[in-house]
Amino acid sequence: MTLPVTAFVAAVCALLLLVTAIDTVRQRLRLKAAFGDHGDAKLISASRAHGNLAEYAPITIILLGLLETARANHMALMIVGATFLIGRVGHIVGLYMPSEPGKAPLGRQLGVVATFGTLLVLGGWTLWMLVTVNL
Repeated sequence: MTLPVTAFVAAVCALLLLVTAIDTVRQRLRLKAAFGDHGDAKLISASRAHGNLAEYAPITIILLGLLETARANHMALMIVGATFLIGRVGHIVGLYMPSEPGKAPLGRQLGVVATFGTLLVLGGWTLWMLVTVNL
């Protein structure tokens, strides 16, 4: 059994994690900072771009895989997976953009909305499938 949507989203997330991890290491080397962020905006942005993706990608990939295994609508899963990936890229880009104090850049805002929306849809859909398919 193959899970093409799950595999695609996981592969893109892996590449994004690698890119953000490399940038975090690059920023640490620049500052000679083994731990912490030293209050450096570039290191904070790089570290949070990586960490935030690492926090949200696993549950998203797991839920996509569960739904795909349960033969949920393939096109809908592709749309939800694409929304998540676009949101994550927007969030990463937004973390690197300058912003007004107290206001997140638009990319970051859209990334948060897309991520939270994805989690809501996938979580609700999984629960719905559990209730309707397993009764």
